[in-house]
Amino acid sequence: MKYLVTGAAGFVGSHLTDALIARGHRVVGLDNLSSGQERFLEAACQSDRFALVRGDILDPDVRRRAVTDVDAVFHLAANADVRGSFASPRTDLEQNTLGTFELLESMRETGVKRIIFASSAAALGEPEVFPTPENCPIPAQTSLYGASKMACEGLLAAYCEGYGFEGHAFRFVSLLGPRYAHGHVFDFVKQLLADPTRLQVLGDGSQRKSYLHVEDCVRALVDICDHQGSAADGGRYEVYHLGAPAFCQVHESAQWICDEMGVSAQIQYGTGNRGWIGDSPFVFLDVSKAMSTGWSPTHSIEQSVRETVRWLLDNQWIFERRQ
Repeated sequence: MKYLVTGAAGFVGSHLTDALIARGHRVVGLDNLSSGQERFLEAACQSDRFALVRGDILDPDVRRRAVTDVDAVFHLAANADVRGSFASPRTDLEQNTLGTFELLESMRETGVKRIIFASSAAALGEPEVFPTPENCPIPAQTSLYGASKMACEGLLAAYCEGYGFEGHAFRFVSLLGPRYAHGHVFDFVKQLLADPTRLQVLGDGSQRKSYLHVEDCVRALVDICDHQGSAADGGRYEVYHLGAPAFCQVHESAQWICDEMGVSAQIQYGTGNRGWIGDSPFVFLDVSKAMSTGWSPTHSIEQSVRETVRWLLDNQWIFERRQ
């Protein structure tokens, strides 16, 4: 198969690219390198089954060149700054929702009808059912990022219905592991490298969060789509939740990070069970649908946090690149 991976130089996209190449597929990677790291694609670039298209998903010429003659699309390109979305409200609309629409149109024009989309648990807002299943009622959105992802899901579903596309949307929790460059573990390690005696935590530390190792996520993206096969007549849309079947509290994660770094920091907590506007105090997805396909996570949350810390300590160049 020949796949297009948008956001190929990102945290998840680079792991997915490596996995697809390892399985013998050809990959076209699309990335504007605004947040992705070309360094993450060093191994892929050594393969004659990989080609990198440098450019923005909103550029029609770049899009057309990337999507031509591929069998399916893994769409991961997006702005991923949930916390900063209200400071720049147009960013999520343009990069996430409009970018997805334009990609779907380019796929329609070139006859590519299979898409695997990286959605997010943030698209669920703050649900009332835990663990949260795929068919839960969707409450009011609490972040522009989440709203943009749910809008993308709506576009995918409509294209499947109206144009015979086949779509798989994966809502996953925050991911951890090598090449991680954004999120609370990144922030905590950066703080502790600057001052190992003090750690400032947004919120009171009671927030309950599920996490997933990036390798488990990528395996699900590939294996579940292979398991489902390709619908002969198109028109199929499926949603899957991905996460560890467990959660931890932020104060536990902070302690694991301090322990892995060998520091005894004074942890200073904020107030309330939200670190910022749009921060959901409880994220815990029902992943039984995904597990019914034979997939299951192989890393615990604590293992994932600790491995991420070790990777960051060994790759401190990432802090300079992600100012």
